[in-house]
Amino acid sequence: MSPFVTTDWLAANLHSSSVALVDASWYMPAAKRDPAADFLVSHLPGAVFFDIDAIADKTTDLPHMLPTPEEFERMVGALGISDRQTIVIYDEIGLQSAPRVWWTFRAMGAPDVRILEGGAPKWRAEQRPLESGAPSIESASFSAHFDADFVRSLDQMLDNVQTNARQVVDARSAGRFAGTEPEPRAGLRSGHIPGSLNVPVGLLTQDGILKPADELKALFAQSGIDLEKPITTSCGSGITASTLALALEVAGARDVAVYDGSWTEWGGAPSTPVER
Repeated sequence: MSPFVTTDWLAANLHSSSVALVDASWYMPAAKRDPAADFLVSHLPGAVFFDIDAIADKTTDLPHMLPTPEEFERMVGALGISDRQTIVIYDEIGLQSAPRVWWTFRAMGAPDVRILEGGAPKWRAEQRPLESGAPSIESASFSAHFDADFVRSLDQMLDNVQTNARQVVDARSAGRFAGTEPEPRAGLRSGHIPGSLNVPVGLLTQDGILKPADELKALFAQSGIDLEKPITTSCGSGITASTLALALEVAGARDVAVYDGSWTEWGGAPSTPVER
């Protein structure tokens, strides 16, 4: 089953009660954009706004870590999203933060989660209808069934440095991976997890759309990644690691997890090993 739906499919199913449409837009702080405010100005009809930083674990200083299943049930139920719906995710860049929310719903056990191919930019370019203002929401029941196989913790990543049981692939830029560019978040060391490989997220897409599977397979092969072996993805804070996880699955990988804390956790810890 493809992880994507087209704009034509969404247009035909836009008003179906079996579809939940979710705006997952998110930006780095340096962008100085407020996705929640942007959503009120203009969004796809019937969409609700999923705040990545709010629907998160509030017991940690790490950004947008997964919440507990109970908190997730409460918060997405309040958005009117049911686990019995086809959940369609989009963002305003094309394919930036939507994969993170796609991954989050799947980790919480939602059986049918898709991403709008091309996202809001494609929908807008096709001059399809839009809405503004806050949506009218009727709460729903979401039953979460957390699957720990989707996620890796700091302790698991430290163990993996010794065992090399899983390939670790980092979605940050080549400069950040090598430690020659500064991290955008203050207080983090530069470099990468020992033994990890680097596939910058910008290589995975073209014009906001994921590249075809055959191109992705070739890219991963050139990067030394074996799609038949377990893989954990990482990045700065778990956003683009989810895009990388999506690309790996499209290319044929079947055992892919995301290191939720990513470099914000690893590079911010005082005693984790770092390669440069």
